[in-house]
Amino acid sequence: MNLLLAEVAQATQRLADAGVPSPRFDAEELAAFVHGVKRGELHHVKDADFDARYWEAVARREAREPLQHITGRAFFRYLELAVGPGVFVPRPETESVVGWAIDAVRAMDVVEPLIVDLCTGSGAIALALAQEVPRSRVHAVELSEEALDYARKNVEGSRVVLHHGDALTALPELDGQVDLVVSNPPYIPLTEWEYVAPEARDHDPELALFSGQDGLDTIRGIERTAHRLLRPGGVVVIEHADTQGGQVPWIFTEERGWADAADHPDLNNRPRFATARRATP
Repeated sequence: MNLLLAEVAQATQRLADAGVPSPRFDAEELAAFVHGVKRGELHHVKDADFDARYWEAVARREAREPLQHITGRAFFRYLELAVGPGVFVPRPETESVVGWAIDAVRAMDVVEPLIVDLCTGSGAIALALAQEVPRSRVHAVELSEEALDYARKNVEGSRVVLHHGDALTALPELDGQVDLVVSNPPYIPLTEWEYVAPEARDHDPELALFSGQDGLDTIRGIERTAHRLLRPGGVVVIEHADTQGGQVPWIFTEERGWADAADHPDLNNRPRFATARRATP
């Protein structure tokens, strides 16, 4: 075992003792980042090339600073995104939301599908859809100026059109034309602040986390926006907390002009997102 791998083993134990959920992965990812190699190449780093800044990075993670803030990058499906303080770090659970959305758009048999991503944050969802659905026209909306700065970096050179605005009043010029509306909005109840993991509670922007006493305020607003934007037969896909399974589909009722409202599980089989189709008059 080379010096770096021995240090990674020690770092893993330190991170585990600090309550970090994935200590081995994070210790290796920090080592790869500091030394400018891939995780699978750590054994190639010569002892003489060991960089003591590794322990500075480990100490930051030990204090529960997000791994992605330390490295400045987050991986999402086939993307590497710039992230940091002021923008929500995309989570693996959201990848299943995007997977469902991609399948739904492909099933529509629309030549150039029009897609809107509300509360885009880093631009992760919008970029994934633009990349994986050829010829799609993707618009992304974000309210926070800080988050928008990261999104601008990430969407540069892509087909994503970025808009600074409120998801609840966005894009009236597209009313009745959109094929798919997708969103990972804030959905944590204010009453659950103390139970949120330190990485999110202390580092993700509150605007991206909390939404009223039951966590559903923004989702209720997005229901109205989605109904306004979608064409008849268009689909909305919206992420929610696993504890909100069964609640969100009831927001998309037949009385409000929706059909086929349903919940869907993530890869861990926990209710993670709801979908509905705008009813045909």
